[in-house]
Amino acid sequence: MKFFIQLILILLFINGLKTSTYSQQVQYETISNINYYSNEINHLDSYIKERCVLDVYYPKNIKGFPTIVWFHGGGLTGGNKEIPEQLKEKGFCVVGVEYRLSPKVKAPAYIQDAAAAVKWVFDNITKFGGDTSLIFVSGFSAGGYLTLMVGLDKSYLSKYNIDANRIAGLIALSGQTITHFTVRSERGIPDVQPLIDSLAPLYHIRKDSPPLVLITGDRELELLGRYEENAYLMRMMKIIGHKDTRLYELEGYNHGEMVNPAFPLMMKEIQRIIENKKQSQKD
Repeated sequence: MKFFIQLILILLFINGLKTSTYSQQVQYETISNINYYSNEINHLDSYIKERCVLDVYYPKNIKGFPTIVWFHGGGLTGGNKEIPEQLKEKGFCVVGVEYRLSPKVKAPAYIQDAAAAVKWVFDNITKFGGDTSLIFVSGFSAGGYLTLMVGLDKSYLSKYNIDANRIAGLIALSGQTITHFTVRSERGIPDVQPLIDSLAPLYHIRKDSPPLVLITGDRELELLGRYEENAYLMRMMKIIGHKDTRLYELEGYNHGEMVNPAFPLMMKEIQRIIENKKQSQKD
């Protein structure tokens, strides 16, 4: 038994050396505050120029890397762009996106911003060395809602002649799947009164969407039935015929706590989707 434990420790040490060596070999750079709308639009709208910016964190000396477009949380009324520490130095590019907020704007302005940012990534990520077939869209809370709206309602990206099915995968961390409570608030509807209309991801279920990963906190600790919303979306996607929808519940974690333990699961799911894509290309 003692020998077995020593062997495991040696193997972990060797693996740590490999990871450390890889991290030293791959160099990362961040380019900040890139406007993702055109100069003409920025000139006409100072709030767009101020808020509609993104940061690109990417591996400089490798090519063909996957990219995660990351939308921050904040209830569509707060928050700022971020590159989560847990996603750094993993061989991925991470694009942290900022978008306009309520009450300065109302729905669907922030969804349109999310789509414009995804469009920018499709148009520009190859300049950094990325692969446009490996663009994942993700976010936490309000960012999860934006992820689902851009990925399931094809109209937002079709405005830019981009098929939402080109997205490699959608990973929503505790995203709202009914009409977001801020959207309801803008209409004078209480946050405890559910609504499913065209501004709800659930309204846009379709069997041909990209792979869908839904991660929430504990159903008893989450916000306003957030787990149940995601469970309903998962069930309806499966009923309609979608072949790759997965739902995870992180027991013991509330809404604010669930994001950190969700990141390793998120990375595992991205790797799974990438491997499945490679296998399907071989077949």
